[in-house]
Amino acid sequence: MGEASEPLVKIFGVLDISAEVVTMFAILVIVAAISLVVTRNLKERPGRFQNLIEWGVEYLDGFFSDILGKERARKYIPFLGSLFIFILFANYSGLIPGVGIFKYLKAPTSSLSVTLGLSLCAFLFIQISAVRAGAKHYIKHFLTPIVPLLLLDELIKPASLALRLFGNIFGEETVMENLYHILPIGAPMIMMALSIIFCAIQAMVYTMLTASYLQEFIED
Repeated sequence: MGEASEPLVKIFGVLDISAEVVTMFAILVIVAAISLVVTRNLKERPGRFQNLIEWGVEYLDGFFSDILGKERARKYIPFLGSLFIFILFANYSGLIPGVGIFKYLKAPTSSLSVTLGLSLCAFLFIQISAVRAGAKHYIKHFLTPIVPLLLLDELIKPASLALRLFGNIFGEETVMENLYHILPIGAPMIMMALSIIFCAIQAMVYTMLTASYLQEFIED
């Protein structure tokens, strides 16, 4: 349960291409295409689509500024914003009809291996950013008699992020699938409407916690 689906293709007998990987590549292509369209056609009098994108960027800027401060938010938003957007698209991909049923498509965040990979990236980003912000302060953070507990805490953080995201998305998909079998008409539509809000909240909570863990290291 929660493991990556069976490989669709094996490259050189080592690299597995599963449904999650296919969906992740599709998400990356879609996000890249949207970014190119928006940035290449910026207008002084933007249309609805550009207004929507600008509103989203401003919202994320304000959200991370409340946690990290304006200057730091601008510095780290490329990673934190990208993390949020990817998780949001990955969560919403599970709401597309056929995803999870069609063997070539599956919501990436419904797999524990994917959420662990995301959390590992977040963990490395936090550690590298903390060292770059001040290596002396970073080392001093661990110069304490309770250093084993601090190290354990740092390792628990990415694990908790991965399990929280995976558990919520996998649980949501399981509930929707069971509701579909019990009551094919009505109940799944209501659950899907709630999931639109739920998926956004999960992406926001994940990136909020990542930003908070980063702030713990660089606040001085």
